[in-house]
Amino acid sequence: MTGVSAVRPFRSLSVAMLRGFARDRASVFFALVFPLMFLFLFGSVFADRDRSRDELLVYGDVPVLSSLPEGARAAFEEIFETRTVDDLDAGLQEVRDGDVAALVLMDGDTFVVRYSEADQVTAAQTRGALQAFVDRSNLGPAPPATPFRAERVEDESLQTIQFVTPGLLGWAVAMSAAFGAAATLQGWRQTKLLRRLQLAPIGVGTIVAARVGVTVLVALVQFAIFVGLATALFDLRLTGSWWMSLPLLVTGTLAFMAVGLLAGAVAKTAEGAVNMANIIVLPMAFLSGSFFPLDGAPDWLQTLSRLFPLRHLNDGMLDVMVRGHGPAAVLVPGAVLAAFTVVLTVLAARLFRWEST
Repeated sequence: MTGVSAVRPFRSLSVAMLRGFARDRASVFFALVFPLMFLFLFGSVFADRDRSRDELLVYGDVPVLSSLPEGARAAFEEIFETRTVDDLDAGLQEVRDGDVAALVLMDGDTFVVRYSEADQVTAAQTRGALQAFVDRSNLGPAPPATPFRAERVEDESLQTIQFVTPGLLGWAVAMSAAFGAAATLQGWRQTKLLRRLQLAPIGVGTIVAARVGVTVLVALVQFAIFVGLATALFDLRLTGSWWMSLPLLVTGTLAFMAVGLLAGAVAKTAEGAVNMANIIVLPMAFLSGSFFPLDGAPDWLQTLSRLFPLRHLNDGMLDVMVRGHGPAAVLVPGAVLAAFTVVLTVLAARLFRWEST
């Protein structure tokens, strides 16, 4: 088969698959409309909110904390676990990355708390609790006044939509890729189309390439729509090497295609394959930070979430789209997603049967 003749069936298959996707109202709904409903919900309701408690870093000598009375000390230790840091920039980076709740230091006689807006619930709780302890230290007979100041570690232009968009986008791509692969594989097997394609003058590689190409194209369209609407309606501002989220998104799409292939290989019907993919992806979204941050979750839940590919996709996109990290930030998540793709594809191939039994 010449190069031109090999491209023609690939193009025809791709166009047919793309038209099939566009005509399938359920696929379009779950790939675009349903996730966008959550984007509008979080973008509108949480126009200025987010997060939950964690570790507190202390830089230098902070007399307010070291001189807390016994009762106040006990209350403070119930709320915060403190750790002293010698490197201010490294400490602030931990806050920026969401690894700790805040960093406190003294600026002259002023008590300063540096916090992240990534989760405004935690940020508000942390600021409120620390201000209460500072106010408590200012009580008493002629105490020296200690002013309180709270400062964000991020650029002031960053809003909650920055932190919401990557997670919802990751969930949308995961759903679309997994559902599409599961339904396609099982549907083709049920209608005997796979057997017919075996007899057609089209290589298996061409069929696979067309399916992958269409799924990746849909994921890129999802990215454009999500980012475009979030920018136009909710003032999304991308930071850092945001463009590196595109190759990461492609790798994540392949990983969730593999999830769909596994569901399609195991299930007996197209409906069963889609339901199985849904059972896998939806709980994974809740456990991977797509809907809410996991910073305040128990350690065992944090560990469990890192077993899921969606957690790595979400974290990688958050790093380059919001946290200002460079291109190297996607290397580890990308490698993990690639490994998921290979392992799940091999497993799906071993479990696949040409006929439904």
